[in-house]
Amino acid sequence: MCRQVFGFRMAMIALAAPAALVNAAPGLGARLVGAAVVVTFMVSYVLFRDWERFGPLLLRHPTLLAADTLFGSLLLVSAGPDTTLAYVSVCTPLLAGLVYSWRGAACFASLQSLILLLVHATLKGGHRADVAESLLLPGLCVIAGAVGSTLRNLMLRFGAATQALTTVQARLAVAEAVSAERARLAREMHDSVAKTLYGVALAADGLAGSAAAGTRMDPALIKQQAELVARSARRAAAEARELLTDLRREHDPAHGTDLLTELAARTEDFATRTGLPAVYRRTSDSPFPPVPPAVARQLLSIVSEALENAHRHAAPTRVDVAAGVHGDLLRVSVHDDGRGLPPGTTPERLRTAGHFGLLGMTERAASVGARFHMGAGPRATGTEILLELPLAALTSPTHPQRQDV
Repeated sequence: MCRQVFGFRMAMIALAAPAALVNAAPGLGARLVGAAVVVTFMVSYVLFRDWERFGPLLLRHPTLLAADTLFGSLLLVSAGPDTTLAYVSVCTPLLAGLVYSWRGAACFASLQSLILLLVHATLKGGHRADVAESLLLPGLCVIAGAVGSTLRNLMLRFGAATQALTTVQARLAVAEAVSAERARLAREMHDSVAKTLYGVALAADGLAGSAAAGTRMDPALIKQQAELVARSARRAAAEARELLTDLRREHDPAHGTDLLTELAARTEDFATRTGLPAVYRRTSDSPFPPVPPAVARQLLSIVSEALENAHRHAAPTRVDVAAGVHGDLLRVSVHDDGRGLPPGTTPERLRTAGHFGLLGMTERAASVGARFHMGAGPRATGTEILLELPLAALTSPTHPQRQDV
């Protein structure tokens, strides 16, 4: 705001300078008026252009504004109070109110009013104004000083309110970041170590049941079950290490992941581990772009969780994993021919019942900007998990979008 005032002041000085120079007395008077024009105009220009640099100097030294006011009075005397320099005189108490608060506004409004009254007193009889006209500009100076002081107080209050709002927003952002990180860690633990430990527990229960059979124990079965427990425990340890490594690692977004190869490998591993027929297929011949590691991790975790959910809860005879590029979308689906979802399944009910797998998949999809669909799909039976990710999200920062469940 101070910069704009100086810009207006500079324009008014430029307009009134010819009249001031014409009316100045030859010789020393003309030189003083010319010097006053140059000084006041350059001061206004410098402060208009580099207020951030020179404004604090003016704030610390009110005498600079007082000296500028005296230079401006020379122009006012020479040009007369009926020129555009009258507006320059009103700018001085306005600036003082903005920069020095009400005390500075009162001081400079008084100084400028006194100068204006002296200028009117020096006018010759034919040009002398009446009392009302003589008091008009001093009254405007007082009003301008009050306006400047009021604007200063309003801006200071606004700045304090903005700072308080920024502080609150920063605290909310920190709390949101902590909450998001906790949710992410919960998803990672649920989708990796927790489900593997659940498999270890089942295998250990089977081993304990076989050992309790007494003389009817089958050594080959005991060995097979013990190996299953060992493999599951090693898998849990590997997943825990992978999770800890991933938490400490910074992924290179320029290094893409071959999602098709990873999907095929995870599908084959799932079929080998569970004995449930699982088939991966590609649904289109369109070129498949490299997927950023952070996005690929979320998509693969959703597919793995969907496979595990089908195995544990749906009692299927077959699971199909499909992926392909269709138009501007990358589509990945997991379909089983099991019993399907219970009627009325919603994210709220799942959360209340403590089933966080589907909720974790929904959150993962939202974190990379993908739409998440859960339902029967195009087939009459079973459940389909469908992900649709815009290809633009693979080359630009992803933003969470609305997902459909």
